[in-house]
Amino acid sequence: MKIYRHIPDSGYHPPCVLTIGNYDGIHLGHQKLIDELLIKSKSNQIESAIMIFEPHPREFFTPKDAPTRITSLREKIEYFQSRKIDRIYIIKFNMRFALMSGNEFIFKLKEQITAHTILVGEDFRFGRNREFGITDLLESDIKTLIVKEIKNNNKRVSSTHVRDALASGDLDLAKDLLGRYYSISGKVIHGDHLGRELGYPTANIHMFHNRPPIKGVFAVKLNEKFGVANLGTRPTLKGISKLHLEVHVLNFSKDLYGHHVRITFLKKIRDEIKFESTEDLKLQIKKDITNAEIYLKNYD
Repeated sequence: MKIYRHIPDSGYHPPCVLTIGNYDGIHLGHQKLIDELLIKSKSNQIESAIMIFEPHPREFFTPKDAPTRITSLREKIEYFQSRKIDRIYIIKFNMRFALMSGNEFIFKLKEQITAHTILVGEDFRFGRNREFGITDLLESDIKTLIVKEIKNNNKRVSSTHVRDALASGDLDLAKDLLGRYYSISGKVIHGDHLGRELGYPTANIHMFHNRPPIKGVFAVKLNEKFGVANLGTRPTLKGISKLHLEVHVLNFSKDLYGHHVRITFLKKIRDEIKFESTEDLKLQIKKDITNAEIYLKNYD
């Protein structure tokens, strides 16, 4: 898989089937696009390509009001690699790109990326002030295929729908929209060992998310091991400004430092609470582990 951090200015690039979007969450709608991308790539015997944007356009225009990130850039790349996508274009979304006209963007797709076919969703728009849409693509020289939206209970599957489900702790709904349990990947790093001092050692996960759409205490899997995770700001201890992810792995004592792991969120146990003392916190952690074990005993 080749990764480009810009649209190439020159040089020959073989023709490709291309899809374009933010792909935050890589939900069932996104997966349908990728499935079609790979089918068309194989049938035309040309490369598959995906174009994404970094940062998310709304993070660029309104950073304070931008949506939370479901999927980090690294997690997107990991998924694309698992699907054996040939080329990834990670386009820096800045003012220069934001001011690009729709016609100029089409030219770049055709002449610089050599897009033979473009696959997009029904609501796709592009160009300065989102001036162009599906009709403009259909009138260009690039073959354009529209992939219809997927619905869940008569509601369109979207990144916003997924964020809302995660924020409310409805992990089952999020699973229905994503086609899998929600997860966060990251590297196990050294922490301040407060969990160990409380009698419940934890693996501290360095997240690539600045603002994940989920927080609280959860029954989880760390790779293939069950555990209890806290994703929050540690209000009882000293409090931190950035969400922190730590996992107590059940019946496990091996060293995980330096390992890249995936935390899969299975069930929300409770919201994060500020306790009056560390003793109260220890009692609650014990209850959380018991509740997680009850759930995990019946987990298949």
